[in-house]
Order: sequence, then C-alpha cells, then structure tokens
Amino acid sequence: MTSADLLVDAFGRIKENVHGTVADLTQAELGIQPDGDANSIAWLIWHLTRVQDDHIADVAGTEQLWTAGGWSTRFNLPFDATATGYAHNPTDVAALADVPADLLLAYYDAVHAATITYVSTLTDADLPRIVDTRWDPPVTLGVRLVSVIDDDIQHAGQAAYIRGMLLRRR
Repeated sequence: MTSADLLVDAFGRIKENVHGTVADLTQAELGIQPDGDANSIAWLIWHLTRVQDDHIADVAGTEQLWTAGGWSTRFNLPFDATATGYAHNPTDVAALADVPADLLLAYYDAVHAATITYVSTLTDADLPRIVDTRWDPPVTLGVRLVSVIDDDIQHAGQAAYIRGMLLRRR
C-alpha cells in the first residue's frame, strides 16, 4: 500500500460516514440542534466539507470549490465566502437548518472527488513538504492531510451520534 492508497482509503471512509449519516433523514432532522448551543448534522457536514475544501485547495494550489464551483451561491448562507465554520455561534449553526440533504451531499461529493484526485498523485517524497510556516514547527503536507482526516472523522462521528439520537426519537 502506498501513501496515496492510504490517503484515498481514509478519505473514502469519511465519505461512507457522511453519506451513512445523512441517509434517509428529513431536512428538518438535519437542521435540529440537540440543544441551544449544539451543532446540527447539517452544520457539521457543511463544516467538515468546508474545512476539507479550504485545506486541500490550499495545499494543492487550487481555488476552493466553494467559490470556484458556485457552491457558496447555491447555499446562499449569510456568511462571508471564506467562512468555514470556525468560531460559529448557535445562530450561525441555525442558518444551515434549511439546507437540503442533496445540496449538502453534492457539495461534499465534489470536494471529495477533488481531494481524491489530488491525494492520488502524492508520493512519500511529497509528504515532508512545508505547507504552513505559521506554526512551530512548520506544518508539512503529511501533517496537514492527517489533520483534515482527523477533523473530518471527528465531525462525521458527532453527526452520526446526533443521527442516532434522532432515530431513537422517531
């Protein structure tokens, strides 16, 4: 197994989790915040996708699909086009309540496809490349990719947990 194979597998598992979590939920269920300060499934899926889009575009040297692919216009959210969800408050989370599952998944799938296209080209020699000097030590490509995978897995798991709560209420 190559590094590229490992990365493709990891991002593929995230895709399975995202789709499995959203499957067969109503738009209302996707937007439910379990309490006043909690994130919704819709927000968690949007956020993990935005972070992946932002970070992968940065290391690949491409424009984010959020803007380049017109997703920011289709979502029509009251956020700056650069927003990824960092430091969002409950009101911001609630802004995702009306986003339909097919739109969330279409954006996620577009970002996933771009991610797979990029990581499929990587070799072991690419992973030590410094991609962010704002940290000490500077962040390598390998560390950035693991960070994205870790963030996405955590948020997909949080969304799956909320799904379980909602399904028990049905």
